[in-house]
Amino acid sequence: MGIGATILMIVFFPLNSFLFLQESFINGNQVQADVVSSQENSISGLVAGVETQKIVTLKAQAVDEPQYQPVRDIKTNDLVVPNAHASVVIDADTGTILHYNEGRTHRQIASLTKIMTAVLVMENIKNLDEPVTIDEEAVYAEGTKIGCPRSGYCISPRLKVGETITAKSLLQAMVMNSANDAAIALAKHVSGSEEAFVQVMNKKAKDLGLVDTNFCTSSGLDLDDEGAAAGCYSSAYDIARIAAYSLRYETIWKLARLPSNSIVTSVDGKIEHTILNTDQLLDQMPNIVGAKTGFTPLAGYSLLTVVSDFSSKHRIVGVVLDDSQRWLDIKTMISWTFNSYSWQ
Repeated sequence: MGIGATILMIVFFPLNSFLFLQESFINGNQVQADVVSSQENSISGLVAGVETQKIVTLKAQAVDEPQYQPVRDIKTNDLVVPNAHASVVIDADTGTILHYNEGRTHRQIASLTKIMTAVLVMENIKNLDEPVTIDEEAVYAEGTKIGCPRSGYCISPRLKVGETITAKSLLQAMVMNSANDAAIALAKHVSGSEEAFVQVMNKKAKDLGLVDTNFCTSSGLDLDDEGAAAGCYSSAYDIARIAAYSLRYETIWKLARLPSNSIVTSVDGKIEHTILNTDQLLDQMPNIVGAKTGFTPLAGYSLLTVVSDFSSKHRIVGVVLDDSQRWLDIKTMISWTFNSYSWQ
């Protein structure tokens, strides 16, 4: 068969496939599908029941290796997360949606924003040992800062104007303890200003096909103007997709798993900063890949968690937004998912 040859394939799509959610609706057991492949071949139709059959034409060179797919045990009950205003679980490798409630509703996401900031740091700073010079804008950031794990509560020196510290140390403080000064310093180092960095964030969101996201800051801090803050949003589904994408950068998640009381230092070694970890599941789940917390008055309490099964072959991403019981609920979601699905 020549390179340009065409193959006629029968493709089965699971009902809750990741492919169906963009520009689609969910209503009972029916999903309106509008799927476009990377080769710009389109498939559209009404899906009923568990799976649908479609004729798809693909170039021979475009056929991917088969992946394990999560398959639901039909005897399990649906998951209900009553405390969360939005909740989603996806399979990190295939994108298949495993649980979905208000997944595309626009909401404030607070520091879950920092996952996108971390992705762009990895894609724009080639050497994480590169020094970053701290300016006043970073030093006077609101909320959690390096050395101050909670607003108004400090356990070690804060960053100082003119201090130089590596990009890796800032990234560590940002993903471990959600340090806002670190996010701002990294954004300005990459793009010259936070405003310019936000433009890069939104371009990346568009490139990833995220249709329910508009970033306003690198840190996720609420804007002072509530009217303007209404234009800053994402969704549980989009955040889950960003997290799944970020898994290609293992450094992000290695740093996210470092234990509390880790030390980062200025480049000259004269200033030591103690970093706590906000992830309460680190000591409870040996198979956790990492977590990112978020809170602002507008967003409420939110949480993103990535966990693998005990084989370490399959990873899921769970997200809850505006959930007063986020830690309890995310554990319930993880347990339900691995009890309800097997990968085949």
